[in-house]
Amino acid sequence: QFDGVASWYGPDFHDKKTSNGETYNMYDMTAAHKTLPMNTVVKVDNLENGRSIIVRINDRGPFVRGRIIDLSNKAAHEIDMYRKGTAQVKITVLGYNGEKGQFTLYDSENL
Repeated sequence: QFDGVASWYGPDFHDKKTSNGETYNMYDMTAAHKTLPMNTVVKVDNLENGRSIIVRINDRGPFVRGRIIDLSNKAAHEIDMYRKGTAQVKITVLGYNGEKGQFTLYDSENL
């Protein structure tokens, strides 16, 4: 588990290649992390409002000091941190070797 600040990224990177070679889709439930293996599946809990999501790591980042994960635009919307831009989160590794399109939308009621 990791605690820290999450941020999000979207339009400027949409349709560009991610670090694992996929094309970034800001409407997928994905995220960037500096060190976790590609395709790691993580649960992200927004500690500020109790909302949770599951995302797959498919990129590297964030490259801003003090941040531990960059969420896709959709993921940021789903845990209600889009407008603020950042949130205090807890990240829990759920598994490895997740596949593209394997995960849909989850919230705290489903986890």
